[in-house]
Amino acid sequence: MKKEKQNTRWNDIDWGITLVPLVIIFFISIALMLMPERAQNMISFLRNVFVNDLGFFYILLGLGILLLAIGTAFSKYGTISLGQIEKPRYSNFRWGAMIFTSTMAADILYWSLIEWAYYYSATPFAMENMTLAQRQDMASAYPLFHWGPIPWAFYILPAVAYAYMFFVKKRERQTLSEACRPLLKSHTEKLPGRFIDIFAVVGLLAGTATTFSLATPLLSEAVARIFHIEVNPILSIFILLVIGIVFIVAVLWGMKAIAHLASICVIVFFILLGIFFLCGPKIYLIETGITGIGTVIQNFFHMATWLDPLRLSSTGGNGFPQDWTIFYWAYWIAWFVATPFFIARISEGRTIKQTILGGLSCGLLGTFTSFIVFGGFGLYQQTHGVVDAAGMLAEGANPAAVILEIFDQLPITEIALVVLIIAMIAFYASTFDAITLVVAGYSEKKKERAAEPRKGLRIFWAIVFLLLPIALMFSESTLSMLQTISIIAAFPLGLIMIGIVYSFFKDIKSDKKGK
Repeated sequence: MKKEKQNTRWNDIDWGITLVPLVIIFFISIALMLMPERAQNMISFLRNVFVNDLGFFYILLGLGILLLAIGTAFSKYGTISLGQIEKPRYSNFRWGAMIFTSTMAADILYWSLIEWAYYYSATPFAMENMTLAQRQDMASAYPLFHWGPIPWAFYILPAVAYAYMFFVKKRERQTLSEACRPLLKSHTEKLPGRFIDIFAVVGLLAGTATTFSLATPLLSEAVARIFHIEVNPILSIFILLVIGIVFIVAVLWGMKAIAHLASICVIVFFILLGIFFLCGPKIYLIETGITGIGTVIQNFFHMATWLDPLRLSSTGGNGFPQDWTIFYWAYWIAWFVATPFFIARISEGRTIKQTILGGLSCGLLGTFTSFIVFGGFGLYQQTHGVVDAAGMLAEGANPAAVILEIFDQLPITEIALVVLIIAMIAFYASTFDAITLVVAGYSEKKKERAAEPRKGLRIFWAIVFLLLPIALMFSESTLSMLQTISIIAAFPLGLIMIGIVYSFFKDIKSDKKGK
């Protein structure tokens, strides 16, 4: 009897979705390491096609998803409840905290501290001979745009579609193919559906593996500074293992642990914000933040549609929107494979309007506050001649080292670095907890809608998410190329996103007519 039950549990696992993506990623990694030059040439060619030749697709998709999300919130469908429970499963604070911390990873801290410096020396809108005031305005506004309403719409609208699938249509599978059922129909369990799900997990694995490459060097530099040791691969691996222990423990405890971790993460995040704000130029931060938001509002549609056809803002053959806006939209699209599923799971009991407007508001509150305070602090050092961060990056300096130069301007540098380390570990753990729960759900053929994936699958995927970045850490070129692969993968994922949104509206229209 016990053996029969064990066999049933093994049979409940979707081995195709579980193992095929790992095999694909393994062979891609081997090919990239054995034939780096040939692989680099091929990937560069594909990147040129998808970014330079088809970049308009990402731009149109981003603006379209945002307008559709807002339109849906205020439409007749906005009052539809996502679930049969009397009140939302989570309080507004916990819900908002989980949306922000479980979707951003530690990238939000890294980019908040340094992204402005890349734009300070760039030429958005092909503006040559920019004045100091113009550089400051663009450097403060573009980060808010790239982490603003359009990126969050990539998460929130699919999240509503998934929540409707879970709590209204009551479908059991937690996969992209299931979300496309109204479009795929009988092909959902066949080759088209299988291809969609396997491709989705491959793209997610590549994206999550490369996410560590952005912020881990900063974490390593901060730890090395605190303990007065040298930065080396062993230190980076140790840090990843510490992060792994935190998020494996939390993911085993499930949603309750993730909710508590998200709350802790928000508290630590605001402590770090408080340090920068109280120790920084307060009036400058407030005025620069207000100005940046105003610049985005005033130029939103220009920013959202500018493709620089003449490439007058060219940097290395690409225009500014190709290097940044299209890159960011592709990066956000690649993450829609998992993040919206988590937002959907925690949104039970809310209406479509509450989920869209609340999700956008919580996301923007977190990202805008982060970029205004952290970014504004660094921008002040730049514009007042204290730290030439933009110049250092232009000369090829390590971004992590540049960020530490900015930290050195705080009167309590070491305390701030300790808080940064704790915040980054908490952000990483919170985000990868959420993703692990989602991908573990991919691996199950059937499960109760309210049930969490079995612990064995959660541990399996948690280990996979750790092993990939550790393995790739020893090959910087391979890591860079995999990051490019995740960008390329965003094009077909964008098409899948359109299919999911179409299926969602097909479902709600059909259900509305049936009543």
